[in-house]
Amino acid sequence: MELDKIENILAKYFQGETTIAEENQLKEYFSSSDVAQHLEQYKPIFGYFSQVKQQKSTQEIPLKTKKRNVAWLSIAASIVVLLGIGTYYFTGEKTTSVTAQSELGTYDDPEEALKATQKALSLLSSNVNVGIESVQYINEYEQSKNRIFKQ
Repeated sequence: MELDKIENILAKYFQGETTIAEENQLKEYFSSSDVAQHLEQYKPIFGYFSQVKQQKSTQEIPLKTKKRNVAWLSIAASIVVLLGIGTYYFTGEKTTSVTAQSELGTYDDPEEALKATQKALSLLSSNVNVGIESVQYINEYEQSKNRIFKQ
């Protein structure tokens, strides 16, 4: 009776359907001395679990980690930031003052202002005309589609 029960539990074990209690029964059975002859081949599998449970690791794990010198890294980062800020202010003030004096957006001569305005309006007009041409293509497509599908 017990042998049939062990064989059923063993079949369930290999199917992956056993409970923890059933696995414990298998471990107890295969760790005993009276194992059936045809089940001897499974003894190392379940004997391994009891052997490993008794083993203790003797290897020491080093707890010391490498410490980086954070002080030097923070000093270097501070220097880089200060150099960046200094470079920005040094070059930024020169370019700002030059552009502020040379290009104010105002004209002293009214004719020069009229020419600049006409040039800007001409550029705007050409870009608007390109957009209108694109819309004409869309209108032509809509008319063709309406003729074909006759809504």
